[in-house]
Amino acid sequence: MHSPLPDLRAVVYEHRPALKELSLELHAMPETRFEEYYAVEQLTDRLAAAGFEVDKGVADLPTAFTATHRGAADGPTIAVLLEYDALPGIGHGCGHNLIAAGGLIAALAAVAVRPGHAGMLKVIGTPGEEGGGGKILMLERGVFAGVDAAVMFHPADRSLRARHALAASHLRLTFHGVAAHAAKAPWDGRSAAAAAQLFLTAVDSMRQFVPPTARVHGIVTHGGDAPNVVPERAELDIYVREATSAALDELLVRVLAAAEGAALATGTTVEHAETAPRYTERNNNMTMADRLAVHSAGLGLELEPPSPANPAGSSDIGNVSVHMPVIHPYVQICPRGTPGHSAQMREAARTPEAHAVTETMATALAALVLDLLDDPEFLTSVREEFQTSVPACAPDRRQES
Repeated sequence: MHSPLPDLRAVVYEHRPALKELSLELHAMPETRFEEYYAVEQLTDRLAAAGFEVDKGVADLPTAFTATHRGAADGPTIAVLLEYDALPGIGHGCGHNLIAAGGLIAALAAVAVRPGHAGMLKVIGTPGEEGGGGKILMLERGVFAGVDAAVMFHPADRSLRARHALAASHLRLTFHGVAAHAAKAPWDGRSAAAAAQLFLTAVDSMRQFVPPTARVHGIVTHGGDAPNVVPERAELDIYVREATSAALDELLVRVLAAAEGAALATGTTVEHAETAPRYTERNNNMTMADRLAVHSAGLGLELEPPSPANPAGSSDIGNVSVHMPVIHPYVQICPRGTPGHSAQMREAARTPEAHAVTETMATALAALVLDLLDDPEFLTSVREEFQTSVPACAPDRRQES
């Protein structure tokens, strides 16, 4: 079969102004989880103009959408996933403006080069990745039903075919105490803020005695209302992460025990709730990742193999990867060591260099999409790897899709 790379490269080059324009528009209008109304309008308008069938508000999420291009023959359904939410207070410090613009151009290029592809190409707009679990909600509500494989990419400080991602719980702890005058009769009060402080000290004391893969971090979102009132309520948002879902379950027991101990020691009470669906570890499909690396190398972009030395975060795409083959490669837009979720990463996500490498990744991603749509043998090998590599966290769920 004739390589589509030269044709795709030409089409993506024609879309360069549109890619940059869209990326910068999203960057200048950052919207946090489940509030991405402007982004959705910009993306779906462009997809509709290219002939995709657009369905907005899917899964009862106003800022989720699907856009479908039907091929000329029966075949698989391949999804390109877009993220477009920003971080509170920082903006696009995770580069989701590039994910959205690059994924969109990849889909448009694929159908422009091969409008008569087999099967269906589906662009799925997934809101709320930053702590909202949008993909998980969409998965549970049937949006991914019938999808054979899903692809996307992510900006970073290095270019990688894949990296491990940690299972994560988004936890809210609320300590309840008793208010009192902090000068006249503090002994009549029970400080919820003291309980929160003691809990954080307990977590710090725990760090030496948890595996290196464990992460516990968070912020105090409420610590009282006035300095002369013993705080009757304190609230913390905590992320608890581990290498696997099973290890996360064990770590959560210890973290919640520390919260109960802090409450007992201060005469307060504590309640907890998970504020988003639980993120699972990621099952990277290396058959797809390695093919993508071949395409990107042909365009001058080398993707490093995965390594345990590469630090991991968490993403709701992990839950999708339990149900179908998925890739989540990384593309370098800034110097190594640039911290993610930072002002430095935010500024890097709007540079000409970031748009140039996003253009390259969009081309490679489009080539992979066409491989999946029109090469049954390749898709079979992708499926075979998936059948033998699904994480043990939920093996029975694989059979639902």
